[in-house]
Amino acid sequence: MTTETVPPESSITVVPPPHGRTAALFILTFGTFVVGTGEFAIMGMLPEFAQSLNLSLADAGYAITAYAMGVVIGAPLITILGSRLSRRELLLVLLIMFCLGNFLSIVMPTPGLVEVARFLTGLPHGALFGISALVAASMVERSRRGWAVGRVLSGIAISTLIGAPFSTFAADHFGWRIAYLIIGLLGAITFMGVLRYIPADQPNRKNSPLKEITALGNPQVLLTLLTAAIGFGGMFGIYTYLTSVLQNVTLVPEWEIMVFMVIWGAGMLVGANAGAWIVDRNINLAVILALAGSAVVMLAFAAVLHSAIGLMIIVFLVPSFVNGLGPALQTRLMDFAGDAQTLAASLNHSAFNVANAVGASLGSILLAHHFGYSSLGIGGTVLSFGGLLVYLLALALLKKSGEQEIRHPIT
Repeated sequence: MTTETVPPESSITVVPPPHGRTAALFILTFGTFVVGTGEFAIMGMLPEFAQSLNLSLADAGYAITAYAMGVVIGAPLITILGSRLSRRELLLVLLIMFCLGNFLSIVMPTPGLVEVARFLTGLPHGALFGISALVAASMVERSRRGWAVGRVLSGIAISTLIGAPFSTFAADHFGWRIAYLIIGLLGAITFMGVLRYIPADQPNRKNSPLKEITALGNPQVLLTLLTAAIGFGGMFGIYTYLTSVLQNVTLVPEWEIMVFMVIWGAGMLVGANAGAWIVDRNINLAVILALAGSAVVMLAFAAVLHSAIGLMIIVFLVPSFVNGLGPALQTRLMDFAGDAQTLAASLNHSAFNVANAVGASLGSILLAHHFGYSSLGIGGTVLSFGGLLVYLLALALLKKSGEQEIRHPIT
């Protein structure tokens, strides 16, 4: 059964980039790679980060929570304040904020100030991802939106495949501050790419921030965001403490930790692309498969902690399933957000980072109460199953309302 709403005409019109679609999609993907690296880097270098600031692993995890809360607050706030800017203008402003936040992280001398810097760095994160997805979708025909969004969001997966392991390497050999310096410089390169390759769309100087907010009254938008806020949480709970699991339980050699990080990134990349492929065919199937599959494999996580081979398989499967959610939920928000396209797209990444905060905090609580590392998988299963229940509720309410949309097949 097809259950969607017809999007506004502005989301259907194809916008031609000044130097070709390939170059524009590449710079948007590179941007999500850089910002994703900025988010995930600390998870791979958490032990070195904690040691340099004389913190326990549990206390160091609050720097991750601070970044995530910056995303949660910044995405709606910045999007509303920038509602009268064009998407290209807003992307440029957000990239400046991202670069400055990373440079501040380098110079802050105390744990508390570092957390403040990470919070500030997180402020532009959600809007950057959301607007990048909207720009990508605007450059292709409607039936290929899932592909375009998945292509851009695959930069997040590539950041875990390449960016985060490289950051771990840089932190181990040169210190975590150097890692953030590199990320800030890459952000500056992205700024120049957006300036040259992204189409200069017309801003709506008369746009009302209140109009963006009131357009979010659709319960399908709110339930989609809640699905993300819960469903992604288990992945973050496991990834945050994966290095510690490998060091303290699985007891792999130091060099092998990076292998696991690369495998995790490969899983995210597979999930993003597989999810995007399914979205353009059956968006509901993409969400249900992602959440149900992740619940099963996270439960298996608790059983394979002492087996390097078994853990490698699970480390690939967890992000493969969970990351399939990204293109599906982002596309679904485009279907239901109406006049609040930009705000809804940004809020999806707020929800994503609510999940980050929930997952990392739940992991900290479980470990602090001595439930052991195996509890991370059980907690993740609960979160994935919770996200699935929310999405099934959304579908039930949609069926009851009789609201429908035409989704065109790929040609």
